Amino acid sequence: MRTLMVMRQGRWTPWLYMAPAIIVLVIYVAYPAIRTGLYSFQNNDGTASAAVRCAADQPCWGFLENYRQAFAGQQGQIALRNTAIWLLVMVPGTALFGLLLAVLTDRVRYEALAKAIIFMPMAISFVGAAIIWRFVYNPDPGIGILNALVTALGGESRAWLATDPPGNTLLLTVIGIWIWTGFTMTLLAAALKSIPMEIIEAARVDGANELQLFFRIMLPLLAPTIAVVMTTMTINTLKMFDIVWVMKGIQTDVIATRMVSELYLDRNNGLASAYAIILIVLIIPVTVYNIRRFGVEEAEK
Repeated sequence: MRTLMVMRQGRWTPWLYMAPAIIVLVIYVAYPAIRTGLYSFQNNDGTASAAVRCAADQPCWGFLENYRQAFAGQQGQIALRNTAIWLLVMVPGTALFGLLLAVLTDRVRYEALAKAIIFMPMAISFVGAAIIWRFVYNPDPGIGILNALVTALGGESRAWLATDPPGNTLLLTVIGIWIWTGFTMTLLAAALKSIPMEIIEAARVDGANELQLFFRIMLPLLAPTIAVVMTTMTINTLKMFDIVWVMKGIQTDVIATRMVSELYLDRNNGLASAYAIILIVLIIPVTVYNIRRFGVEEAEK
């Protein structure tokens, strides 16, 4: 009887339940994204095509001029280069340290306390974390922990935040790794706990040592979770803003900070919108991959 009642509800009933969520997504996601895309083809104040920004005797992409400046302009190239550095360092860095700490904390006596301490940076706002690290990198050895260690070992203190590019960007990625490692450790530790002990014990009975156990048994079983961690961290890294904005190093802009600078400091709505669209285009493939992977995992259950 219940099945017949469900069948009588019709094909539109599920859409009625989803309607509120769809309306919210259209208003707050789809519509702003479409408007941003349209603005990216316009000039600074949105009164004409971006082609009016073309300079004489200079390359011009017509209504795509904002995208040309985003890719070929000096500030745009700096932002793209630094974003690539963040991706190459932070994504594998957080995954590697998270995996290492997940394995190590699984074998310590006070596992819960150790994991809580490692996860603690995630409880701090990114702005607060950046301010903490400004003190760490402070050039005064009496304030800066890093310079205090350097001088204690016989070295000379230096202004770390004034390091020439791309060294200063690498210093900022350290902050990102410090914050996000606790997150990746938590995901990987949960996956590690889900590995059946029977498999581990069988491998030990067969004579596998700890390294063989890790690389031949644990790592293959953790591969799906590592993939999720890597893709999630890729999205988080592409959206990186707070740390870079607060630290304000020399030529440390990433796509997100460049976008905000163009929008609020230079009042260049068109170019800021182009950076936003570039960011969306970079994030969408990773998001689609994650969704498909989740679908495959659900189908296998």
